[in-house]
Amino acid sequence: MTTSIIVGGSNGLGRAIAEHRAKQGDRVVVTSRDPARAAAAASEIGGDTIGIAADLAVPDSLVAAFAAVTEVDHLVLTASPLTPMTFAGFDTARAVEAVTVKLVGFAVAVRTLRDRFTPGAAVVLFGGLAKERPYPGSTMVTTFNAGISGLTKTLAIEIAPHRVNSLHPAVVGDSPRWRDVPAPPHVQRAPLGRAVTMAEVVDATDFLLRNTGMNGHDLHIDGGLLLT
Repeated sequence: MTTSIIVGGSNGLGRAIAEHRAKQGDRVVVTSRDPARAAAAASEIGGDTIGIAADLAVPDSLVAAFAAVTEVDHLVLTASPLTPMTFAGFDTARAVEAVTVKLVGFAVAVRTLRDRFTPGAAVVLFGGLAKERPYPGSTMVTTFNAGISGLTKTLAIEIAPHRVNSLHPAVVGDSPRWRDVPAPPHVQRAPLGRAVTMAEVVDATDFLLRNTGMNGHDLHIDGGLLLT
């Protein structure tokens, strides 16, 4: 049986990926900072799913958090601090937490679980298109998503032959974050003419996990927005 660990899998895109993997028959582990939320998500997803509390903002806690995980085929790290922050309104504490979660936390999670990777195990790190297209208030989001590109490349070397890739979605129109608010005007400029969907992000994640030729790459799922 395939074991899939979805860090940040209690809601949003992570939850959609966890639900998909459970439907494929995987043993799924979903994480949240909140143990009650992790347990509730696991119960709702069903199948062979468990929830554990893991706080990427406290990287040294991850060894204990993942102690019960014995095998890893897929590791998907989707957790993301929502940190709209302009340069003028810079908040040092929130900025440090955001970078800790997204870069230090991601790296420590991979390092912690690496000795439990199966021979064909693969890792997907979630960034975002803000690394290429900054917007007002994206100071830290743009910064840590750009950092994900560097982390992907170095991890692909450091933990070879295990594969590491990153996925960078644009606005995901039917995600909890965006489905009840108007899409930003730039979305319509994409050749696709619409925002990408959660199903498309889930499928792109599957591709990176499945395709053994993909390693050390940034995959942008943006409907062609970067062409405009």
